[in-house]
Amino acid sequence: MHNLSTNFNQFLEITKSVNEHLAKQMNEGENVFIVDSIPVPICKIVREKSSRICRENFDTAPDKGYSAVNKTWYFGYKIHLVTSVKRVFYSMDISKASVHDIHYLNDIKHSGLNNCTLIGDRGYLSKTSQLDLFNTVEIQLKTPIRNNQKDKQPFEPVFRKCRKWIETLFA
Repeated sequence: MHNLSTNFNQFLEITKSVNEHLAKQMNEGENVFIVDSIPVPICKIVREKSSRICRENFDTAPDKGYSAVNKTWYFGYKIHLVTSVKRVFYSMDISKASVHDIHYLNDIKHSGLNNCTLIGDRGYLSKTSQLDLFNTVEIQLKTPIRNNQKDKQPFEPVFRKCRKWIETLFA
């Protein structure tokens, strides 16, 4: 059993390395990327307590999260995705369902992405995270505005069009 898990982990590392290499080549010269997340339920919410799927390790165990798109609670994980405007996946990660989207921005800082524009939804609204991204890796994070937001700056139509593609992909 140990040998099987070691081989699987090696396979994942090789796959990740190949993906990163191809993404960098295909996204060469690209300076606009889109970030979003999608819920991945693993069982019905009523079966949350009795589910034993992936519960061996607390750090990787699924948990309860809220899907703003479906306006429902779910039990499982969340996939975070960064794609270029050319629709090439740049990076992908999975987290517990309860992890807020803003926390994935820390991973983006260490992904090799820099000096670009990152388009996100309202889940990525955070002045401190936006400033941190810009100051550390020169990533300008653009998000739609909220109605009650002070210092409103309109979300440019070209960014809205880019967001529409990833929302359609997830639907």
